[in-house]
Amino acid sequence: MAPRRQRSARTRPADTRSHVAARAAAAAAISATSAGAASWATYNFLAAQARTARGRIGKLPPFPPEADGVYNPYGGRPERWSSSRRADIHLMVFGDSTAAGLGSTFADETPGVRLARGLAEESGKRVRLSTKAISGATSKGLKGQVDAALIAGSPPDAAVILVGANDVTARQSVRRAAQRLRDAVRRLREHGVVVVVGTCPDFGIVAEIPQPLRFVMRRWGLRLARAQAAVTLVEGGHPVRLADLLTPEFLAAPDRLFSSDRFHPSPAGYELAAENILPVLCTALGVWKGGPLEELPELSTAAEARRPTVRIWNAANRLWFRHRTAPQGSSPAQPSSPYGADAAARLTRIARRQRRKK
Repeated sequence: MAPRRQRSARTRPADTRSHVAARAAAAAAISATSAGAASWATYNFLAAQARTARGRIGKLPPFPPEADGVYNPYGGRPERWSSSRRADIHLMVFGDSTAAGLGSTFADETPGVRLARGLAEESGKRVRLSTKAISGATSKGLKGQVDAALIAGSPPDAAVILVGANDVTARQSVRRAAQRLRDAVRRLREHGVVVVVGTCPDFGIVAEIPQPLRFVMRRWGLRLARAQAAVTLVEGGHPVRLADLLTPEFLAAPDRLFSSDRFHPSPAGYELAAENILPVLCTALGVWKGGPLEELPELSTAAEARRPTVRIWNAANRLWFRHRTAPQGSSPAQPSSPYGADAAARLTRIARRQRRKK
């Protein structure tokens, strides 16, 4: 049998640049295909969760109660506005369904009326309330609302803007949504209007949104809230970071603080929002008689504790300490202290020794 002829180095295929480039392109195409497939699968999964959330969230009457009028400092029924009536402060409310008070049964339960009555009581003046907010509006709708306010007559003395939640649910760009809010604040400020902006709420409290969609929406909403606060300050407005609403009671009492659709606030939830906004509004107008205002947090400690990663970590810690139990007949093992089992006694002895050395 004739020996097999070995192929010389000159006839052996070489790894030329074209071959390397072709293999790299093929690898990149495979990686891109895999990443694209994963992204598509993730998108479909989140879209399915969004459909589930829409099925869980109930329906409310499409129009909130009519709340416009003139509110007196001594209370009572509001007066219907006409050119023959007088008002000392004109307050306008812009934004979405939260600003309009969707979920309220009576006009007195809406955030606009709560703010108007609180402002009238605090200032001792007659306050005219005009609501331009529209249910379902995003930041895109602010331009039309401001146009309507400025065309209808003289600009208001103060404006409250509540917007952002629909920008998140409609997957609007954070940068563009914040820019549209900035344009609205700037136009109002150019007309001498005091502007207070309630930033996007934290979706971490909406239990009807399943995980991980809730986590994604929460992060999106918090990014938008930070951007809203920044542009409001730049244009001379006053942001109110509504993450302060995410208190343990809001999470512990959803039946009381959420409306029947489990998404919009209830009258008690609107009252909580107004309690946070009113001091900022009165201070900006120079009529606040209370003490100095506290800095509201950007993130809720209670909501942060409900994040999936935090809950998994806490569960792992509980499981770890559960398995580190003491032998039968003795007390369970406790997490060790760097100063020994009796930390207080140990620290006392250390302090005594230090005093003797002195």
